[in-house]
Amino acid sequence: GLVDVWAAGNHDFDYGPQAFAACRTASRAPVLAANLVDASGAPVFTVDGKPYVIKTEGAIRIGLFGLGGPDLERLVPPENLPPGTHWIDPLPVARQVVAALRPQADAVVFIGHQTREDDEAMARAVPGIDLVLGTHSHFKGPLVTIPGTRTRYISPYQYFTYVSQVDLEFAGRTLREIRGGLVPIDARVAEDPTVAAEVDRRRRDLLSTYPERFRVVGRAPRGLSDEGLSSGESAIGNWATEVLRRVSKAQAYLATASSFRGGLPAGDVTLEDFYMAVPYPNRVVIAEMTGAQVAELVAASLARAGSDGFSQQSGLRYRIASGRPSGLQILRDAARPQEGFVPVDPKAVYRIGTSDYQAKLAAGYKDLFAAARALTATDIDAQKALLDELARAPAEAALDGRSGASPR
Repeated sequence: GLVDVWAAGNHDFDYGPQAFAACRTASRAPVLAANLVDASGAPVFTVDGKPYVIKTEGAIRIGLFGLGGPDLERLVPPENLPPGTHWIDPLPVARQVVAALRPQADAVVFIGHQTREDDEAMARAVPGIDLVLGTHSHFKGPLVTIPGTRTRYISPYQYFTYVSQVDLEFAGRTLREIRGGLVPIDARVAEDPTVAAEVDRRRRDLLSTYPERFRVVGRAPRGLSDEGLSSGESAIGNWATEVLRRVSKAQAYLATASSFRGGLPAGDVTLEDFYMAVPYPNRVVIAEMTGAQVAELVAASLARAGSDGFSQQSGLRYRIASGRPSGLQILRDAARPQEGFVPVDPKAVYRIGTSDYQAKLAAGYKDLFAAARALTATDIDAQKALLDELARAPAEAALDGRSGASPR
């Protein structure tokens, strides 16, 4: 089947080259990442000497290839990669691979690990890609045509919340149409007994081996959903950014949607539940920014709506007009939020909190934070601060527009 191909992503290398090699050996699926190369510039992941796979379904030949996006070079420490390897610019590699595939394949499918923006840029720069299966942005998007191209694109959010079901229709060996959509993986999908039994076995093993991970660390009486995380307000985002704004004594706090990987369940919350929602121990950074810079920051977030680059936030209010923030307001006093909001003065200086990732690494944000009047790293561990708050008081958050945007 067409599913048994593995496109390498940044987290595949989290545990170093030996663990990655062991997983690769154990997997029956070939690994694809055509722009991970050795010292000579040759791709290290190949099938029959080629950095792509051609699958035959009846008389139809489907070409599949993968690439690591431009940001993997900074997201994956070099020492975690296979020895002697490094990433190169994916776009020239995409051109070479598609040029090699097109005479052989009746359809070309990209299954790599790039952001939505990089996927779209690749489709515009490299004609001949029929379908892009989005991944890296944790974007939830139905099957669409990328503007300015004939390339179709679909992205199933994250953690098997959805899967992409896509049908390619051919007339002879000519691709006529691509249809499909997102299929929710929820109670409507019957469990496979074999998989369910294996999951249950592994759950019992984890509980026995790591009992600390399953201790109750707090409560969320109504639960904190991650619905809206990458496009607007979310309960988990409102709660977390307000806690961190208060702890860091900032007038506003921003956290990319990528800081969260889920919500908190209703009722008791275990440490495992918490880590599933907030997996990263980022440090808090404080930026002193002019009102004009704050407006640029909010605009950068809106430009990334629909991806994990969108920012959850507390301490800011605005309306959206023509895709830009309008009527931007900020808390008058960080220590007394009950005093309410005031219009942002472009020349005034405000105290803005965020994570070290967003301030120093995140595309679209790091340059804005670098231009701040001052950028100060604190000793506040955002993950620990949220855990401490969860132990102190029940986690609750309202979706009332006070912490984010209202459309106009």
